[in-house]
Amino acid sequence: MKITFLGATRTVTGSNFLVEASGKKFLVDCGMYQGKGTVEEQNYEGFEYNPEEIDFMILTHAHIDHSGRIPKLYKDGFKGPIYAHKATYDLCGLMLPDSGHIQEMESVWKNKKRVRKGEKELNPLYTAQEAVDSLEIFKAVQYDEIIEIDSNIHIRFNDAGHMLGSSVVEIWAKEEGKETKAVFTGDLGNNDIPLLGEPTMIEDADYLIMESTYGSRLHNRNDQKAEAFLDIVSETIDNGGKVIIPSFAVGRTQEILYELNKIKENTTDEKFLREYETLMKVPVYVDSPLAISATEVFKQNMDLFDEETQERMERGDNPLEFPGLKFTQTADESMALNQDQSPAIIISASGMCEVGRIKHHLKHNIWNPNNTILFVGYQGVGTLGYNIVNGAETVKIFGEEIAVNARIEYIEGYSGHADQEGLMNFIYSFRERPKHIFLVHGEKESQEVLKEKILEDIGIDVTIPEYGETYELNDDITMTDKIERRISGTLRREVMDRLNLIKKEIQDMEEYVKQDVLDMRLKEKDMFRINEKMKELERQILNVVEG
Repeated sequence: MKITFLGATRTVTGSNFLVEASGKKFLVDCGMYQGKGTVEEQNYEGFEYNPEEIDFMILTHAHIDHSGRIPKLYKDGFKGPIYAHKATYDLCGLMLPDSGHIQEMESVWKNKKRVRKGEKELNPLYTAQEAVDSLEIFKAVQYDEIIEIDSNIHIRFNDAGHMLGSSVVEIWAKEEGKETKAVFTGDLGNNDIPLLGEPTMIEDADYLIMESTYGSRLHNRNDQKAEAFLDIVSETIDNGGKVIIPSFAVGRTQEILYELNKIKENTTDEKFLREYETLMKVPVYVDSPLAISATEVFKQNMDLFDEETQERMERGDNPLEFPGLKFTQTADESMALNQDQSPAIIISASGMCEVGRIKHHLKHNIWNPNNTILFVGYQGVGTLGYNIVNGAETVKIFGEEIAVNARIEYIEGYSGHADQEGLMNFIYSFRERPKHIFLVHGEKESQEVLKEKILEDIGIDVTIPEYGETYELNDDITMTDKIERRISGTLRREVMDRLNLIKKEIQDMEEYVKQDVLDMRLKEKDMFRINEKMKELERQILNVVEG
């Protein structure tokens, strides 16, 4: 068995793995790169394999960073089948056409700029109709069902607890009389995600390909998370402000609705109940057509909910409905939310603030100190959400520079990803532990910390693959090949963007240094320190020039 890592390598997006085993070539996931423009342009680059030669595909779950390039794969010649859990298929039926619609709209916007520059117009990555067409090759499966690809390859989907239909996939491949078992986690969930069951523990594996998004961090406990949420919301409402929650349309939105409905039953504490009463006085808007449709899919797949949720449903308590909950379908209804200055909670996609209605809500609310922008999910490096969470004083939205005066909060406990403890427990749960672990879907720091933790506490060898590396899964793990990524227009533009940014930063630095130099109160040791830093900067610039 060989695996080539072609996405989610030392980053959290673009999941795509090519597996060669038992005479077959197949993919695990085909996700979209998400983040700043230069990252997203990688989606337009050709695949490192011929899609027509791929025998089948396994999709771990519906999130766009795992599924978003399927329509492009289909358009480029792949004709399936794609094996995915039934709920994943249902959600992809919403999310992929929605993604196609976004590609079309962004293409129109980008082409207007290109025409003004005299540049050639570009086609969208794929259209909404091409996304619909790609759904024809999906094959919906259930958890625990053994799927026989042929006499030598079998696969099984298990609940990953990350989102509705998310799966940990076991793959058995027999070659020359020897069977090898690889396990792909996709994205692993927490043990306490509202609505969903816990991740399935796997008994054995030869090789584990595991996500590492929060490999260096621990989440807040569930009770702390609920109280923090209520404190933030009630304080903002008391100030006459709005709470804007950038939330992924599928998963987090439904969980937040469930949490809001459930909080009232958790305590008799007077402060808690007063804050809950404050919360219930204001409307809660779900402003995302996709989230509304996804909520319907959740209702159609309630057999996947955890036992507590199913018991509540049997008592007639629908966990996705409560007084004050309102859904906005049209763009006009969405715009009206920003014209109304009354306190409210607005849940709107996308979770990283890159596309969708959330950008309009930020434009109209992030400048107001009475408001709160409350983040409840992972923010990819380079995204608008990441910049806001990490203290940006101003942000550019629709070409306008806007001050970040609103209160910015981040409740990590709502993440759908397992934290370090959850990832370690998943490894501990194996009765026969893997010979080797590959860490994917994580930033460099998280992966390095988790690797050391695994080596120290469990003693299993760990590899953090780079893009394009191929590994032969034998007793001795060997890298047999590495695809050198083409120097794309994306990377060239990133270098030029960085150069322009450095020019601006040097201008800013010049102003500050002049102020210090002219300050007669400055001590000699401070002037010496500034001079040494200037010399070091000069050396670094010379290194770039000479290199």
